[in-house]
Amino acid sequence: MTDAAKKLFIKTYGCQMNVYDSERMAEAMGAKGYVTTEVLEEADMVLLNTCHIREKASEKLYSDLGRLKPLKQARPDLKVGVAGCVAQAEGAEILKRMPLVDLVVGPQAYHRLPEMAEAKGQVVDTDFPPEDKFEHLPARKAYRGPTAFLTVQEGCDKFCAFCVVPYTRGAEVSRPADRLLREARDLVERGVREITLLGQNVNAYHGAGEGGDWGLGRLVRELAAIDGLDRIRYTTSHPNDMADDLIAAHAEVPELMPYLHLPVQSGSDRILKAMNRKHTAEQYLRLVERIRAARPDILLTSDFIVGFPGETDRDFQDTMDLVRAVGYGAAFSFKYSARPGTPAAEKTPVAAEVADARLQALQALILDQQRAAQAAMVGREVQVLYEKAGRKPGQMVGKSDHLMAVHVEDPAGKVGDLVRVRVSASAPNSLAAERISA
Repeated sequence: MTDAAKKLFIKTYGCQMNVYDSERMAEAMGAKGYVTTEVLEEADMVLLNTCHIREKASEKLYSDLGRLKPLKQARPDLKVGVAGCVAQAEGAEILKRMPLVDLVVGPQAYHRLPEMAEAKGQVVDTDFPPEDKFEHLPARKAYRGPTAFLTVQEGCDKFCAFCVVPYTRGAEVSRPADRLLREARDLVERGVREITLLGQNVNAYHGAGEGGDWGLGRLVRELAAIDGLDRIRYTTSHPNDMADDLIAAHAEVPELMPYLHLPVQSGSDRILKAMNRKHTAEQYLRLVERIRAARPDILLTSDFIVGFPGETDRDFQDTMDLVRAVGYGAAFSFKYSARPGTPAAEKTPVAAEVADARLQALQALILDQQRAAQAAMVGREVQVLYEKAGRKPGQMVGKSDHLMAVHVEDPAGKVGDLVRVRVSASAPNSLAAERISA
């Protein structure tokens, strides 16, 4: 880094894939002389990497852009960019509403970001280019921690009635297996011990590999053979894409952690059909049985939407019954909110006060299950990968095999250690433990 280095400030909204995308955009800009900064006021370029999954995503973006106006007025040479799914969905409309924005880039075109940053005037790129964007990005940088994300699949062909992803991320595309193995080996050489495989429908992975297309189960097995890669996770999954080989991998590959995020959205067959989920509650429950038969200690999490158009009290009770039947370690739950351009957006949602009450009831049940899952860990020995130092002297913080946050009293510990600990207590969102051995 030199005094002349330009500084890049990135704000990331939403999901883990956006975290990965922000890292890759920072690396692309780094190859052009930019360094990242956490101080907004010293930035030469501000990039807002948006997500369209959550409610009022556009409003949040425009609110944040409004707060940038004084900074842009004081420094007209400041570059302001909008990336991600809101950028893809709204395109040039962002420039019309917010003239302070210099560039708008969709999630499939961010490898072109450096050229866009150098362009004169306002530019928009929301194309779905035929070239593989990952091949145009620079090598991954050295990591400060022992965990990393690796995107293996993008896009979605499911067209759930509530979801904008097929329109903002495009059709399902899987990266070639050899490139993923190469990138994973490079990450491990840089100190990474745990990799989380990412995709909008990650278990729909079908990348070209030796002998033909590989499924996610085959990819996991090949990744597990990399010396030094101790842990593998993947997210987010669709119930219809849990292939037999992937389920078997949970039983046969020690490096594949006993944790699975498996969104169901509703426990009502009527609502699942209206959502275009293409599975029933019973099929989901039988799938859970098969997964738990393969890996009895697996911890399951999920996604739920309440108040979907047409949802009755009976439909909601079906969801509550499914939650009780499965027993989750945690879940993300939301009131339905319409996404422009999706089929469900044209339907009348459930009254807000009814949806509020249902959400509170669902979240209370899920919280009870989360607390029970954590309490069941007390007294058990688990492995923890240290990711950072804790707030207290001599304390380290990391994740267990089941992706639970664990605070460990370990004055000799350091980031990157993979240690065995004994859980001593459960807090609201974490566990306390004492180190046993390396």
